[in-house]
Amino acid sequence: MKLVIAEKPSVAMSLAAVLGATERKDGYLEGSGYLVSWCVGHLLELAQPEAYKEQYAKWRYEDLPILPENWKYEVPKDKKTQLALLCRLMKDKRVDSVVCATDAGREGELIFRLVYEYAGCNKPMERLWISSMEDAAIREGFDRLRPGSDYDKLYDAAVCRAGADWLIGINATRLFSVLYGVTLNVGRVMSPTLALLVQRESDIESFISKPFYVPEITCGGFTASGEKMTERSEAEKIRMDCDHNSAFVRSVEKQVKTIQPPRLYDLTTLQRECNRIYGYTAQQTLDYVQSLYEKKLATYPRTDSQYLTKDMQATAASLILWLRDNMPFGKGCAGEPDIDRVTDDSKVTDHHAIIPTVEIARTDLTELPSGERDVLTLLAVRLLCATTQAHRFETVTAMLDCQRHTFTAKGKTILQSGWKEVERIHRMSIRQSETEHRENEDAALPVLKEGQTFETVSASLREGKTSPPKHYTEDTLLSAMENAGAEDMPDDAERKGLGTPATRAATLEKLVSAGFVQRKKKQLIPTEKGRNLIAVLPDNIKSPILTAEWESMLKQVEHGELSATSFMDQIADMSRTLVKEHTAPEERFADLFPSSKGTVHEAVGVCPRCGAPVYEGKKGFFCDNRECSFALWKDNRFFSSKKKSITKSVAAALLKEGRISMSGLYSEKTGKTYDAEVILDDTGGKYVNFKLEFPVKKGRRK
Repeated sequence: MKLVIAEKPSVAMSLAAVLGATERKDGYLEGSGYLVSWCVGHLLELAQPEAYKEQYAKWRYEDLPILPENWKYEVPKDKKTQLALLCRLMKDKRVDSVVCATDAGREGELIFRLVYEYAGCNKPMERLWISSMEDAAIREGFDRLRPGSDYDKLYDAAVCRAGADWLIGINATRLFSVLYGVTLNVGRVMSPTLALLVQRESDIESFISKPFYVPEITCGGFTASGEKMTERSEAEKIRMDCDHNSAFVRSVEKQVKTIQPPRLYDLTTLQRECNRIYGYTAQQTLDYVQSLYEKKLATYPRTDSQYLTKDMQATAASLILWLRDNMPFGKGCAGEPDIDRVTDDSKVTDHHAIIPTVEIARTDLTELPSGERDVLTLLAVRLLCATTQAHRFETVTAMLDCQRHTFTAKGKTILQSGWKEVERIHRMSIRQSETEHRENEDAALPVLKEGQTFETVSASLREGKTSPPKHYTEDTLLSAMENAGAEDMPDDAERKGLGTPATRAATLEKLVSAGFVQRKKKQLIPTEKGRNLIAVLPDNIKSPILTAEWESMLKQVEHGELSATSFMDQIADMSRTLVKEHTAPEERFADLFPSSKGTVHEAVGVCPRCGAPVYEGKKGFFCDNRECSFALWKDNRFFSSKKKSITKSVAAALLKEGRISMSGLYSEKTGKTYDAEVILDDTGGKYVNFKLEFPVKKGRRK
C-alpha cells in the first residue's frame, strides 16, 4: 500500500478521487491500495533561538551571532494533531512506500521532507511531479513516479533557503534592534525590496520639475512639433517667425514595423498584469490562480517559465481552437495557431507557463468568484495572443521646414491588428479605458510627398513640465524585484532578482503588515519606519545584488553545482562580519529613534508566539514585532471578572513561566474569593486565553 501525502486537503481530495481512495477516515482517505493524507502547509518550522540556549530568550549583543550547528524544528500548536497522524501512517505496517505529492517546487519538497525525517521514516520514497490537477495529468503523474532521491538537491536548496532566512533574519533583526532600541525587522529579501521603495521615494522628493516649451505648426490637418526648449523666449521667437508663413515637406520616411505576440504568463508577469488591469495585489493574484489550479482550471502557478513543452502541443492546440470558437475575444484571432512559438523545452525548468486547462470548456465561468474569473480569463486571452499573428503597422515620419526651423510629424497606420485585436476586444468587454492602455499611438498622417508646400501654417506653443519618477505599484515593483541586480550578474545565471515568483507576493505582504510600507490605491509608499530602517542598515544587507546572487547560488545548490555546506558557510560568515562591524549605534541616526539611547527599554518578557520582546504600553503588554498580534490587555475580561488586573509583575510571570499563583480571585457565581493558578493558554488567535488550576491534596492538580 502506498501512502500519498499532499500539501493541502483540497489537493489530497482530488488525488484520492483519481486513485480510488474514496473511504473517508479521520485525517486521510483510503482505498484501492492507497492512503491519501495532507500536510496543511508547514507542519514543522525552524525553532526560535531560545530552543538552542535559554539565554537567547533575551536580546543581547554579546550573544550574537547565533549560529546553530544543527537545526532544530518545532511544531505549531494547531498542527500537532495532523503531524502525529502522518507519523502514525508512515509507521503503519500496511504502508510499503511513501509518495511525496506536495506542490512540485522547492517549498513543497521542504514541507514533505521535514515530516518524513521527523517521523524517522525509512520506507521507499517516490515523487509525484505534475503541473496540472486535471484527472489525466494526475493519472499520468502516478504512472511515472520518480525516485525521491532525484530531488535530494532540491531539498538541500530548500533547507539552505530556510536557514539563510533564519540566520540573517534573527541576527540582523536582533543586532539593529539592540543597537537602536526599537524592533527593526530585517529580512534577506524583504530589506532589499524595501530599499528599492525608499530609493524611489527619495528620487521623487529630490526631483526638481523644470518647464519646457515646444513650438508647433498646424497645416493640412496635422501638427508637426519642433525641438523641446527650456527657454520660453526662444520658443516664442520660433512661433512668431512661423505663424502665418509657409512650410514645405523636406522628407518623408516610411517604415513597416512588427510587434511579435507576447509570451505566455509566468507567475510574476501574471501578477503584474492583474495589478495593472484589476488592481489586485500580488498575493490576491497568487491566491486566485492557486484556487484555479486546485479546481483543475489552470496549470501550476508557481513557475518562472513562459514556455510550454513539446508534449503539450496537442493539448494546447485543441484548447486554443475551443477558446477561439467560444470566447468573445476569440474573434480577434486570425490564421493558424502558432504553437511552436510558445514551445521550448530548454526554457522550461520545474514547470511550464501558466495556461488554462481543458476543464474550462466544461465550466460555467459565471459561477466562479469574480477574482478567479478575471484571472482565468486573462490566462485564456494571453494563450490566444501568444499564438496568433503578429501586430504590423507602418510608421511615417515627415520632416518639415518653416522659416529655417525644423518640425517633425509622426503618423501610424495599422496593417495587421494581429494579437492586439484580441486584447482590444477583451479590454472592451471589461470596459477598460482606452487612454489608460493606449501605447502612445500616433494618428495616421495624410498622404505627404517631399517638396509639398503648405502656404499658410498656424504656429502655437505647447508648454509642459518634466515629470518625476512614478511611485512604485505592485506591477512595477515586481518587475524591479525580478530584474534587481541583473546587470551585475553573469548572463548565464539561471535565477536573478529578489526572491522567487512564489515568494515575492509574501514579501510585499510582510512589508505592509510590518508597517514598513502602506498601500495608497495601487501605489506602494514606504512609511517613516521603513525609511528609518533602510537608513541604518548597511549596504550589503539592503543591496539587491547580494540577495540576487544568493538566489542564483540556491539554484546552483539545486543542480548540485554548489554544496549546501559552502552556501551556508557564506551566510554564517556574513552574519559574523555583520556583528563584528556594528558594535554601537551610529550617532547620525540617533534622531531617527528618539526613544533610543543605544539600549533597549527593559522588556517585560518574551513573546510566546514569535520570540520578540514584549513591552509595557498604556493599555497592556504588547509584542514589539509588528507582524505578531500577541497582546496582554490590562483590562482583560478574564481578570476583571475576578476583580484583578494584569500588572507588570503578573505579565512577567505569565511570559516567563506560563502561569502565576494568585490569591483573592473573585467568583461572580458564589460571591466568594479563592486561590488558584492562572495559566496562559495562548492558541495563537486574536485574543489570548487563560485557564485556572486549583491545588488539591497531595500536591496534585486538576
